[in-house]
Amino acid sequence: MNARRPNILLITADQWRGDCIGAAGHPVVQTPNVDRLASQGTIFLRHFAATAPCSPARASLYTGLYQMNHRVIWNGSPLDNRFDNIARAARRAGYRPALFGYTDTAPDPRTLEPGDPALETYEGILPGFDVAQPLPEDDGPWLDWLATRGHDASTFGTIHHVDPEPPHRISRKPSRYAANETQTAFLADAFLDWRNRQDTSAPWFAHLSFLRPHPPLTVPAPFNSLYDPEDGTGFKGARTASEEADLHPLVGALQRCQKLSSHIPGADGLARDLPDEEMRRLRAIYYGMISEVDAQLGRILDALDEAGTLDETLIVFTSDHAEMMGDHHMLGKGGFFRESYHIPLVVRAPNSKGMGRVDAFTSAVDIFPTLVNYLRLEPDHQPDGQSLRPFLEGRSPENWRHAAAWEFDYRNLPHQPEGLPPEVPGSERSLLSSYDGKWQYVHFEALPNLLLEQDDTGNMRIPEDSPRASERKVQAVSELLSLRMKHNDETLARRLVWDFYSRS
Repeated sequence: MNARRPNILLITADQWRGDCIGAAGHPVVQTPNVDRLASQGTIFLRHFAATAPCSPARASLYTGLYQMNHRVIWNGSPLDNRFDNIARAARRAGYRPALFGYTDTAPDPRTLEPGDPALETYEGILPGFDVAQPLPEDDGPWLDWLATRGHDASTFGTIHHVDPEPPHRISRKPSRYAANETQTAFLADAFLDWRNRQDTSAPWFAHLSFLRPHPPLTVPAPFNSLYDPEDGTGFKGARTASEEADLHPLVGALQRCQKLSSHIPGADGLARDLPDEEMRRLRAIYYGMISEVDAQLGRILDALDEAGTLDETLIVFTSDHAEMMGDHHMLGKGGFFRESYHIPLVVRAPNSKGMGRVDAFTSAVDIFPTLVNYLRLEPDHQPDGQSLRPFLEGRSPENWRHAAAWEFDYRNLPHQPEGLPPEVPGSERSLLSSYDGKWQYVHFEALPNLLLEQDDTGNMRIPEDSPRASERKVQAVSELLSLRMKHNDETLARRLVWDFYSRS
């Protein structure tokens, strides 16, 4: 008799850096509940997003495909309806996958009429999900919930604004809503209510898509003052923003795009102009937001444990992409710096020993094939990633990747790199990067390519001209070309047409 299929809980925390976990060795950030999950399962220490921003990153997460294949290049780029995904696979396995939050999946317009309202926004829902509790960008359902708790709806336009804290530009005052009233708490409550209504004789599948620690950066007490801005390491990168911009034309373009208001409501100026002292204050708020999400994760783990279903549940905790948070004088995500792509991954599998800590390079494209493996299915397309199940069962898989790879398409940036001719088509405004723990190579189609070497402090720098550097660059180009060839679509190429023929 086959063993019961597991409950599956996929949790994403938007824009959470991979180094910001206590179990991963962060010297400041407190994440006792992620740490607890890691102690019971497996933490992947070198896990990377495949691309950025949100929609492209989530397309890779949900389909197991690199951007070179799914071609979601920006928020609002449609996801081709031909692709399989985690929700569709779950339905084939007999689950009714429930979504709490959002997936930022723009629908394939060829499946809709031209006047369909779904074409007005990038906030579509990944096909296959039942929406148990939406959380769109306007926060509408959450704000309605706050109104039922006594909050004045007339003030919701500035709900994330906090009192000033002169003489500082960045105020660390608490939000007007309490720790049990955050968007995180709202979604956690909705998930726990839903779980309590599930038939205990059948497994369930849920995707809990938390918004935080995504901006705007504000957090209630006690998390707003949990961290001292002076605690922690310095920021990665050059001494000044202008020196950083000299590294590559794309850096300067990104700096011109990054308005401080994207992180702090009502703020003026650019992130690159924020003094180090104020950036540290901003980082302390970000750390507090991470701890706030961690606290709600603790509620969920406690509830599953008390219900006796924790050991029956496959839990995946990760993010869509990371956050620069002051490194290289930048905020947000995108570009080529690894700080924008290094994300958390902690997996607790039922009845598996796990390896505890995995140093191998893993990718967001590995999540889909992992879940499909646990669903006992074959995917409807050939994913670019590989199942992580061997790691979760205490085995080291053969022929695993030796480097991380990510892409970024910058054609839709409001400011383009200097020196880039306007006639260069959008298809040539992208990059492909590889990082092996020592070297990073970034290949551009219409801008100078870049080779970086990691020094003893963890900073990446342009190496001095030498035979060693030249050899590494040639090797990196060869490896990226092989990567592109290896990940040609193999969905139908694996078999010949008569392999599908049946006389029945």
